[in-house]
Amino acid sequence: MNKSERAQIVLSILESRYPETPIPLNHNDTYTLLIAVILSAQCTDERVNQITPMLFKMAPDPLSMSRLTIEQIYEIIKPCGLGPKKSKAIYDLSNILVNDFDHQVPNTFLDLESLPGVGHKTASVVMSQGFGQPAFAVDTHIHRLAQRWGLTKGKNVRQTEADLKKLFPQDLWNKLHLQIIYWGREYCQARSCFGLECEICKECYPKRTKPFIHKKP
Repeated sequence: MNKSERAQIVLSILESRYPETPIPLNHNDTYTLLIAVILSAQCTDERVNQITPMLFKMAPDPLSMSRLTIEQIYEIIKPCGLGPKKSKAIYDLSNILVNDFDHQVPNTFLDLESLPGVGHKTASVVMSQGFGQPAFAVDTHIHRLAQRWGLTKGKNVRQTEADLKKLFPQDLWNKLHLQIIYWGREYCQARSCFGLECEICKECYPKRTKPFIHKKP
């Protein structure tokens, strides 16, 4: 079975299991989505969704966020982890949006990735889920699953992103990103399956008998 055949198996199973793909991070607009994605780094979506209502009640837009202090932001978001780093990034980027982008979240990768705390993965999520532009946000979880399913031999998330973009049509990227995340959480978790148990792993590699060893990003 070649890579393209495995990709078709992945598509078929994911589409049958997740025909609808709601965005897991609660938000009201592109700004609150951006903040939620930043908070989700090394934190569960569930916890972020518990924290953001209080934060967004105080500061639902860049201007009101810029009027808070870093310490005020930190006191709210610290349960998400990496609090000092995230609170400073949120404060700094909010001021930049007010002063340089007319209070708006920019809709290009170049501008988004110029903001504090915004890497390529975060920018990809905002571009796809906020602006509806084709993007394939690959994090360590998707990197792991793509390896298990034989879709990439990439040694890092950027190589894996490039491989997935070649395999799948552009108009599927945004939805597929979420479908893979949902599948990984439900059926192919990091500390279970190991390439042996879930339906996709077994369909892609029916003769695999030993746990799959990942190439860490």
